[in-house]
Amino acid sequence: MTRKPVDTGDPDRLYTVTSGRSRADDSFDLVTLIVSESGPTAGMQSEHARILRLCRHPTAVVEIAAELGLPITVVRILLGDLLGTGRITARHPQATRSPADLPDSALLKEVLHGLHNL
Repeated sequence: MTRKPVDTGDPDRLYTVTSGRSRADDSFDLVTLIVSESGPTAGMQSEHARILRLCRHPTAVVEIAAELGLPITVVRILLGDLLGTGRITARHPQATRSPADLPDSALLKEVLHGLHNL
């Protein structure tokens, strides 16, 4: 199976979309869920408006990037703008559990054995 190269878009367009910024907000990882707190307003940048419409329900950052057809870094910059103005909220994934909170390895082996028997 051959993979098509990733289209990162026209660099001039991406420069315009981000207003020349190249530093993304590090607070958004790929699975952070984004929720709109308001709708788009007249005169708003089209990418911001699309994000607000897309995120009426919790949507992961990676899904937003795929839907917009933009690189993750660009989407993080746009999300930082919206978060700064209070137009979105970000729901970060839960912190990893401690090993004591994870299921017992014997239980996991039983489940795996059961799946093999299916």
